[in-house]
Amino acid sequence: MAFNPKKFIEQTTEEIKKQIGKEHAITAVSGGVDSFVAATLAFKAIPNQMHVIYVNNGLMRKNETEKVVETAKTVGIELNVIDGKKRFLEALEGVTDPERKRKIIGEVFVRIFEEEAKKQNVTYLIQGTIAPDWIESGGMGRDTIKSHHNVGGLPEDMNLKLCEPLRELYKHEVRAVGKELKLPEVVYQRQPFPGPGLAVRIVGEITEEKIKIVQEACEIVENEIENAAKSGKIEKPWQYFAALLPSKTVGVRGDERSYQYTVVVRAVRSLDGMTANFSHIPLEVLEKISTRITNEIRSVGRVVYDITNKPPGTIEME
Repeated sequence: MAFNPKKFIEQTTEEIKKQIGKEHAITAVSGGVDSFVAATLAFKAIPNQMHVIYVNNGLMRKNETEKVVETAKTVGIELNVIDGKKRFLEALEGVTDPERKRKIIGEVFVRIFEEEAKKQNVTYLIQGTIAPDWIESGGMGRDTIKSHHNVGGLPEDMNLKLCEPLRELYKHEVRAVGKELKLPEVVYQRQPFPGPGLAVRIVGEITEEKIKIVQEACEIVENEIENAAKSGKIEKPWQYFAALLPSKTVGVRGDERSYQYTVVVRAVRSLDGMTANFSHIPLEVLEKISTRITNEIRSVGRVVYDITNKPPGTIEME
């Protein structure tokens, strides 16, 4: 039977009302389509019992926080913005293992939500978990592909009850719900962005220098691919971004030897994120991306394009 977003909205708002009852809930908004749709459903169900929180973990894209706040205003959601950058980066200092990164990020998010919950007398946490999150996080006989921070990263001693209205949906179904809810297209068609943020686009140890590099590189990739799509040169990929490798390579700057970072450009076609094929980006677009990255980010000396499908790779680097 075809997915019916209208019926889903009606059923889910009633389920949220029933689960939350007269208690209050924190709704975590990250800026992505999943969390915005979950927050909008919660607002329909319990408008006077929810507290919407956005945590800036210092691992967001360039100007991301400002964009999320503005987008939330357009859909009538007032965000309580919490600056958690120092806390997250201190917790991640020296950590290189991707599974540890995800679990650390998940726990710090929850501890911040718990602290806010005490202030508001809140007992529930509403989050935009979708099916691929818990499937890839493993458990119940499934292998762990990667622990999503909102599933495998949740601490066992969490003091909040969970409400996950989108838990059984896939990304394309969430988009259909967002459209039915009359959210702006910029929200329901937004490309996926990982919950741990740029932490999984920096292979190895995270530093402020590396965060800055990936922020700038991601902005260039997004800008050039979106411009190419608007001009009809390519079909807009499902997801597209830049990542940073931990190793440096030799190059030339002017007449001098350089030893600089390598940036990986990634663009994929997918329906639900469970499988993906790399996008066939024209060489002229890739050349422009490479030229801009190496000219505008002086600590990067090499750019490569990732042509790995999922499987065997994953979409993100970690």
